[in-house]
Amino acid sequence: MARWCYRHRLVVLLLWVGALFGLGFSASTAGTNYANVFSLPDTDSKSAYDLMEKAFPNTSGDTDTVVWKVDQGSVKDQAVQDRIQPALDRIARMKGVGAVASPYTGPRGAAQISSDGKIAYAQLTFAKRANEVPKDLVQNVMDTAQGARKSGLHVELGGQAIQRVQQPPQGLSESVGIIAAAVVLFLAFGSFFAMMLPIAIAVFGVGMGLFSTQLLSHTTDIPDIAPLLASLIGLGVGIDYALFIVTRHRRGILRGLDPEESAVTALNTSGRAVLFAGGTVCIALAGMLVTRLRFLDGVVVGTSLTVVLSVLAATTLLPALLGFLGPRVLSRRQRRRLAADGPEPERASGLAARWSTNVEKRPRRIAALALVVMAVLAIPVLSLRLGATDQGNDNASSTTRKAYDLLADGFGPGFNGPLQVVTAGGDTAQLVKGIESTPGVARVAALPPAQGVTVIQVVPKTSPQSKETDDLIDTLRDEVIPKAGAEAHVGGVTAVSKDFASVTGDRLPLFIATIIGLGFLLLLIAFRSLVVPLTAALMNLIAAASSFGVLVAVFQWGWGLDLLGLGKEGPINAFLPVIMLSLLFGLSMDYQVFLVSRMHEEWVHTRDNARAVRVGLAETSRVINSAALIMVCVFLAFVLSGDSGAAMAGVGLAAAVALDAFILRTALVPAAMHLLGNSNWWLPAWLEKRLPHLAVEPSEEAEPEPGEGPASVVHGFIRSVDGEPVGGASVTLLTKGGRQLDRVTSLADGSYIVSVPGPGAYLLATTAESYGSRAAQVVVADGPLVFDVELAEGEVDAVN
Repeated sequence: MARWCYRHRLVVLLLWVGALFGLGFSASTAGTNYANVFSLPDTDSKSAYDLMEKAFPNTSGDTDTVVWKVDQGSVKDQAVQDRIQPALDRIARMKGVGAVASPYTGPRGAAQISSDGKIAYAQLTFAKRANEVPKDLVQNVMDTAQGARKSGLHVELGGQAIQRVQQPPQGLSESVGIIAAAVVLFLAFGSFFAMMLPIAIAVFGVGMGLFSTQLLSHTTDIPDIAPLLASLIGLGVGIDYALFIVTRHRRGILRGLDPEESAVTALNTSGRAVLFAGGTVCIALAGMLVTRLRFLDGVVVGTSLTVVLSVLAATTLLPALLGFLGPRVLSRRQRRRLAADGPEPERASGLAARWSTNVEKRPRRIAALALVVMAVLAIPVLSLRLGATDQGNDNASSTTRKAYDLLADGFGPGFNGPLQVVTAGGDTAQLVKGIESTPGVARVAALPPAQGVTVIQVVPKTSPQSKETDDLIDTLRDEVIPKAGAEAHVGGVTAVSKDFASVTGDRLPLFIATIIGLGFLLLLIAFRSLVVPLTAALMNLIAAASSFGVLVAVFQWGWGLDLLGLGKEGPINAFLPVIMLSLLFGLSMDYQVFLVSRMHEEWVHTRDNARAVRVGLAETSRVINSAALIMVCVFLAFVLSGDSGAAMAGVGLAAAVALDAFILRTALVPAAMHLLGNSNWWLPAWLEKRLPHLAVEPSEEAEPEPGEGPASVVHGFIRSVDGEPVGGASVTLLTKGGRQLDRVTSLADGSYIVSVPGPGAYLLATTAESYGSRAAQVVVADGPLVFDVELAEGEVDAVN
């Protein structure tokens, strides 16, 4: 497939460009129809909602609020009314506004003025839900209301529709993330063309994913946070997957391969790992479905579709673009050096190789230090409290946050999240008395009954996000309502948020077990080992605990919120653990696959665990760290999205990726694998026979069997760099698939001789104490082959 895409690159590029513009045109024509559906069957708040829908079927549309405050006098003053009431009248006449409830008209208007007369509010009911209200209408409402401001008269607006308009322009966070990623890629590659390749793949993958999700929003319920999360994960994996393939391709050209052969080899090695890694991300995302929370179904659709399209772009469009660039994927300096000095030897060097050697020498110390760091960061997770953020968590400069604070000042903290006790039978008067006498209740008002259903508005003394409000809901449900003998349910936005958090918390263990179990099975099949997937599962849990610890410290404790400009501290969004764990487990699997697949490749060739771990870490740590740095930049850019849920996910995932790549995969995983030794690759024989074969590495060519052609030998001398003979070195002849054919020890003069079953290509692995290891391909013809090996002290050499 890679070769076809490389040779037919113009056709491939035109197909992708046509598909992107076609989907974009269709999506822009159809528009959006995102819907936040919090369906919580068998919960008390859902029962309350069902009763209200039966009694008040016409209460549709989003309700927003205009709040004003005077510094001097009262909001009842004629001068204030003469500025506010005409603005409210103009808003009421706008097409798309259903009703405006002013404090200056109607019998209930006086209740909309604070007791000190300084603050008042009007309720605006739109004809449609918040996500369907045209933004130009909302902007017109805001401009009209705020046009009534003057010195000493403050006017602010709150509500879901208002919040949508005040968010930063769509695409701002994506653009910042791409620019940051481009800087990191240019520093890593030193080439403008090479830098643009991962950016192009991410743009195509994310663009088509977002357009497809937008079209699907017309056929299924997809929440408005799904596109944000899809672009967040799509940018991260799209850039990372292309980075891994381009890095392998550049290395192949530097080793002297033709650009086409190098691209094919890169796709047949790193491309396979990308396919496998993308599959693990999609499976981790699909794990959200076991929670049976309808709100998350649309998130799974949007994010999984974007990941699939990013993988498809990396495995088809990328080889086509590599064909257009040819050797220009290298920097000018690299091309000049290649022309002057010829191909470079394949050898890991520099900081990565030195770190890899240090991990091998001090695995216990490094593992212990990494565990201590992760454990300290995980401590805040013990105080994790799930809930729902509201406009009280918005930035202090936003009009929604100012409106929220004004309502809390004028009518009490609980006014922003009233409870609705809905009763369809029993003694309503007794129930109202019981609620009024309940500690923590500020005000109670029973609305006129409709169709046998009575709604009792309950305003708590505490804010919607406080633990005391959650306790009040429990008291009403468990004590007050049963004591009054009424058939009643507690509903309202605050109660729905509490029930959502409870349901999510109850189903979280099943969800975690599901995604860990699926990830374990995939790695078991891929790497033919029980210990590798067990290690990965444990590391994923450690990464999750530490990243949630960072999340709690920032968003729940408020550490650094002012610095990040993220508003006020509060509980962690109830849906975030499920979404974040899915993304985290998927991304962690990515790094595990890229790291261990290189180790496994070396293990298959040499059967030397220490060498496999050392070479695998030395060759992959730099690209994994570069990829992680890009993801951290992309995720942190979503702090600019204006959406508190996306900002939480961005900060949490940035912390998770940084900890996973820079501590777990670079230090803890290789240290643990050194300590475990050859048991890393242990798999019972009975299980080996029953497992299907899923090759992350490319399949080997047919191996020559003993007796095919005349037998021969490979012989020569093992010497040091200084030319001194190396005695006692272990010399092993293997097939290209890693099967051992012969093993000898060099004599005192450094000489060795191994037997060869017949002509063909083999691997010759040489190891000696206090020297590095070398593994090289040898091609044996009809006669004996002379092959001398030079060992350098402490050298880390890859399979050449």
